[in-house]
Amino acid sequence: MNTNSNTYTVIYTTIIVALVAAILALVSQGLKSKQEANEKADTISQMMTAARFATKADLQKMGNTAVLAKYAEEIGKAFTVGMDGEKIADLDLDKVYSPKDLKKQNYNIKDGGDVEIPVFIFKNGVTVVPVYGAGLWGPVWGYIAFEPASNTIKGAYFDHESETAGLGAKIKDDPAFQDEFQGENADFSVANVFDIVKGGAPKNADGTSVIDNKIDAITGATMTSNGLDAAIDTWLGAYSAWFNKNTEEE
Repeated sequence: MNTNSNTYTVIYTTIIVALVAAILALVSQGLKSKQEANEKADTISQMMTAARFATKADLQKMGNTAVLAKYAEEIGKAFTVGMDGEKIADLDLDKVYSPKDLKKQNYNIKDGGDVEIPVFIFKNGVTVVPVYGAGLWGPVWGYIAFEPASNTIKGAYFDHESETAGLGAKIKDDPAFQDEFQGENADFSVANVFDIVKGGAPKNADGTSVIDNKIDAITGATMTSNGLDAAIDTWLGAYSAWFNKNTEEE
């Protein structure tokens, strides 16, 4: 075959593209289990950071195996609930909800689909629930932990896909922002269960909020703050019936 002909070029290019695609597919398949393990460990690290078992940095240093072992040691029960606050089904204790899982339930909450949202309760009584929504450039999500049988927030951890570094990305990168949630209360009797307020929430002399279901928005990150605020209201609103029932029964 004439190696200078168009036919040769087309055939050669097609073969190379097919080989590269096959190699990439094999590599992707080979790495899939490791990627899934990393995602699971990261999700658990976020939940445990919110519940104040350790900082995210310390959990990362532990490695996946140790994180999974710590979670297995501390988790008490997990189950899904509906918008009516009734339990739907128990979850295997090694089942976690990644951002992909949360995205589907976010549609269901907003569009009236079959809502099955997870509740994670650790052996110390701390309850962790997820939130998910849209930031400025992509999805934002996180986990909010509550003191045992209470609407008082023990801690929170948030993450994002592509928010602006130094601005919206502070929902993940700035511990001070996440620390603002600690000790505040979610008001499950109103539509805006918890608010992130532009311009600052009124403060007491000790630095706590005068209105205890509001915290300060991130300066210069209005869209991300608004997106996270909407995510929190949407998801905590979906959990309202369960929290009201849970605290009443306790």
